[in-house]
This record gives sequence, C-alpha cells and structure tokens, in this order.
Amino acid sequence: MADKYDVVVIGSGPAGYVAAIKAAQLGMNTACIEQWTDAKGDVQLGGTCLNVGCIPSKALLDSSQKFAETRDSLAVHGIAVNKPEIDVGAMLARKTKIVTQLTGGIAGLFKHNGVTSIAGKARVLLGTKVEVTDASGNVQVLEAKNIIIAAGSLPVNIPPAPIDNKHIIDSTGALALTEVPRRLGVIGAGVIGLELGSVWRRLGSEVVMLEALDEFLPMMDLQIAREAGKIFKKQGLDIRLGARVTKAEVKNNNVVVTWSSADGEHSETFDKLIVAVGRKPNSEGLFTSDSGVTLDERGFIYVNDHCETEAPHVYAVGDIVRGPMLAHKGSEEGIMVVERIAGEQAEMNYDCIPAIIYTHPEIAAVGRTEQELTADGVAYKTGVFPFAASGRALAANDSEGMVKLIAHAETDRILGCHIVGPSAADLVQQVVIAMEFGSSAEDLALTVFGHPTLSEALHEAALAVNGQAIHIANRKKR
Repeated sequence: MADKYDVVVIGSGPAGYVAAIKAAQLGMNTACIEQWTDAKGDVQLGGTCLNVGCIPSKALLDSSQKFAETRDSLAVHGIAVNKPEIDVGAMLARKTKIVTQLTGGIAGLFKHNGVTSIAGKARVLLGTKVEVTDASGNVQVLEAKNIIIAAGSLPVNIPPAPIDNKHIIDSTGALALTEVPRRLGVIGAGVIGLELGSVWRRLGSEVVMLEALDEFLPMMDLQIAREAGKIFKKQGLDIRLGARVTKAEVKNNNVVVTWSSADGEHSETFDKLIVAVGRKPNSEGLFTSDSGVTLDERGFIYVNDHCETEAPHVYAVGDIVRGPMLAHKGSEEGIMVVERIAGEQAEMNYDCIPAIIYTHPEIAAVGRTEQELTADGVAYKTGVFPFAASGRALAANDSEGMVKLIAHAETDRILGCHIVGPSAADLVQQVVIAMEFGSSAEDLALTVFGHPTLSEALHEAALAVNGQAIHIANRKKR
C-alpha cells in the first residue's frame, strides 16, 4: 500500500526544501525526495546551491578575496605583512565545513517541522503519484494530493570540450581543484565563469576567458557591463569576446583549446579548462509519458504564472521552469505554490527579482535596463553616482564602480537599479523593497541615509535622477 501525503516535493534545493518546510508549517503531511547521497549513503539535502553552487562558490570567493587583499591592498592601510601563501587544502576544508553545517541544518529543520525526507530518484506518474527508486534499486510509490517539482538544473556540456573531471572540468569540478593552476582556461564569461575565474585569478592563475558572444554580460545594463569589464581587465582577467571554442583535447597532461573569432582560428594551452556555459533543467526521466506534465523544446516544464503545470495538482518551481535560474526566485515560487495549495491568493512579483554576480566588486541589478526600455519605447531618466565620490568607499579603499537608478520620465516611478561596486548585492536589495512598494526616485531621495555609508551612493543616484545630487555635479538638462 502506497504512503499518502498532502504534498510531495521533488528536490531539496532552495526551492524544494523551502516549499517542504512551508507546507509542513501550514499543517500539511509533507515528504521531500532527494536523490543525492553522501559517501555513507545518507541523503544529502540542499541541492546544487548548498552543495556545489551558491554556498561553496561564495566560500571560495571570500577566501580568495581575503588572500588577494592581504597580498595586494594592505600596504595602503599602513599594514605590512610577509609574502602570504595560500593553503588550498585548508581553503577547501573550510568550504566543506560550511556546506556540511548548512545541509545538516536543513535536516534539522525537516525534523523540527515534521517533513519526511526520502532518499531516491523520483518519477512523476499519472494521477499525482510519485515513484521513488533508491540507490539499491528498491521502488516505492507515494500517493500525493499535490506534487511540487523542484528538481533544479545541471551544468551544460558542449561537444567540443568533453568533461573528463581531471583536465576539462565543469563548475562542480572547479570548486574542488586541489592546487592553483598556472594557466586556466574558462569557456564562458557569464555569471558562473566570472565567479570561478575570479577565485583562481586571485590565487595566482593566469586566467583566459573565452566567450562566444560578442557582448560582455548582455543581460546587464550596458553601462554597468562596460564598467565591470574595465575593472575585471585591471584585475588581470583576460576576457576574449566572440571566441567560439571548436575543440579542446588533452595532450601531455595539458588542455589544448582551439577557438575561432573574427580574425581567424587560434589555439592555446592550459593546465585546466573550466566549462561554464550555463545550466539546463534537470527534467530528463522525471515523468512518465502519461503524467500530463508538458516540457518545452529546451526541457523546461511548462507552467503558468502560478507555477501550475498542465497536470492537475502538479506544480513546478525554481530552475526547472521559465525565468532566471536564481535560488531566491525558486524559494519564493515554492512559498507561493504552498500558500495557494492552502487556499491563499498568493502572487509572485517577477519584476522585483534581484540578480547578483559575486565577483569583487559585486554586480547587482533589479528591474529594467536602459536598452530594454529603449527597445520598448518607454521614456525614462537616469541617475548615476560613482563610488569614487563616496567617503565610506574611499575610507575602505574600495571605490571602483557606480550606482545607477532608472525611473519613468513622467511618473518618476523606479524602473530599475544597476550597481557594480562594493556590497552591491546588499545595496540593490534596498531598491527591491522600494520597487515592491511602488516607490519613486523622489521617495528614495527624501529618505534619510546614514553617514558615512555605502548606501549613500544609492541616495545620491536617486537625487541625480532629478538633477539634485549634492556630492557630484549634476548633468545639465537639455
């Protein structure tokens, strides 16, 4: 006889575990299925984000940034140190400890809230049933009143650069390198490539990034992307645009990479090659043909604005559905779905989802870009304030970048904010809140910001939108 649940969640990443905990908090009998297991065969909760994504990458980013600051930036503060050395093993051990602490924390939260954790690979059957196959091949079927699919995503592999997990590695392998490569190649200069490239560049690698697109960070505001590109170039990241990799082969314990660009074909040799060309939905083999769930041509599950699939009482959230692959987007979708299952009229505001690149300086954005507004014929105005004019940024010797605020030309309502600079991830969140409440640039301009703080740069950008900045010269209105 099949076990019965009010809610069965497939996947325990940020979208899945949050949905499971919320459902249990609302009194629903809830199970969460996860196929990852540790070396002991125990279920490993947290999904890509906690295990091989967001959290471990940030641990390495922070460790490598502290090393780079110690090596390159302390003298300006009057601090003299001997030549620092990096212990890669200790750095990786710290990363693992953080991951273990957080994944164990999810297990504790499941226990506290009464969520049943089930190890195995799930498959959705007709009639809101879920088949679970464990590592030993044992099969059980769960009956659910509602199913929430949060199976996440996988790294995209490309035929010219086959992953061997030794010389040619994906983003997971890049988080486990045991020594600093002398020369490191990275295919892809997007979010993942930039973060991983930054880690190993700070630790001493010569990093060459091969990006097939002709524009750098095209999803970001053009002005911010160009500013970021200049900063990364100063840091020593060799970013080559319009470089389409055609072959990568291992020779003499190195990787020889061939790529084509507008000026012909090129070849270069690296110690290691990271393939960071994006991620794809983890939907293969997740459904029977009669489950009623529909996929698009790229493998994403089709859902409506409330994350409902075409199968009754089956929902999908996070990386496996349309929209940006962001942990916080998936978490909020999970909460929305559970609340709607509980009878509430919950909604998701997709216009107020921040996007962040955790390089140094950080890049963060919310809302529309100038190029998007121009393409749509929307009249707008902008305010820009450089961190070079921020007293707090100068005091911290961290003054590269800028804050850019965009508002509607007539209503003054905030349409977007784009930042490259120190603490951009936290600063943009202030604008997310403002946009959620329909604030205008004037609303931010009239708000009192503490001094001296980095957030004053946001205040000045809001003032600059209407030509009222205090600490920079305002542009003359035409």
